[in-house]
Amino acid sequence: MLKKIVPVLGVLIIVILTFSYAFKETNKISTRYLSENAPANVSNQAGPPVSSGPVVDVPWLNNESFQKAQAQYNTPVQLAAFCTVLHDPLPGEEHNVHRAAEILAGTVVKPGKIFSMNNTIGPYKGPKGFQAGPVYIGSELRTTVGGGVCKMASTLYNVAILSNLQVVERHPHSMPVPYVPLGQDATVNTGVADIRFKNDRPTPILIWAQGVDNRLYVAFYGQEPAPVVEWHHEILEKYSTRVVYRHNPSLPKGSEKIVVQGMDGALVKSWITIKNGDGTTIVKQLGVDSYKPLPTVVERHKG
Repeated sequence: MLKKIVPVLGVLIIVILTFSYAFKETNKISTRYLSENAPANVSNQAGPPVSSGPVVDVPWLNNESFQKAQAQYNTPVQLAAFCTVLHDPLPGEEHNVHRAAEILAGTVVKPGKIFSMNNTIGPYKGPKGFQAGPVYIGSELRTTVGGGVCKMASTLYNVAILSNLQVVERHPHSMPVPYVPLGQDATVNTGVADIRFKNDRPTPILIWAQGVDNRLYVAFYGQEPAPVVEWHHEILEKYSTRVVYRHNPSLPKGSEKIVVQGMDGALVKSWITIKNGDGTTIVKQLGVDSYKPLPTVVERHKG
């Protein structure tokens, strides 16, 4: 059962982080979270993050509602926190991410219960405060009401993995996204695709979220720390992107502009290693995701 509450004292945990998700020549990528005497997989930082990844600082620690929720549900430990950075968000995208965070903040997942983003935040329609935003439809980027909430789905997926929770349902995008590494994204669509995870801990989990400008913060809180998690990705195949030209008579004659920056597609194998407090390490396979190339879209006005 999920319960919406009005949120108590946050606990700052200091961690050392190494975070990298650029393509390597070996086609193998690791996203590592190395903690020193720290129960949560979070990173030390100075100022707002410039790229997506785990964080130590979250913007709500002095929020009275959050403090009350932490006290009520006895969730003093930050299991994991993740910040997704939206670079140059499209119209409606930033608003929808902020709206999703407002709805999500204060959700409690009781022991043994399954969290569903669609059931908790959706439907992603106007009556719930969502606006038109970008979505992937096939191999094209289009606009629909609620577009952009997949940033929340991807962020939740990363926090669930870092918290070592059982992910019950997750769907990758059809094409790469620029805000998280390949294999670490998630998409949602009411009645079709959801992000769901189970609280397999014996105590409640408190979820808090907040949008700040072009950044989305999400964190889980509980009673015991999460283990140290390391992401691993292997690029099995790469698919080159292409350029699509569109006529735009409003541009000056002979000019052109890039409206969508393309990305190569890929076949990606993902897994994580989980280092427990007793020194044991577990390898968990997360499967293989296939991403079609995202075309570069160029508008031009031929002279």
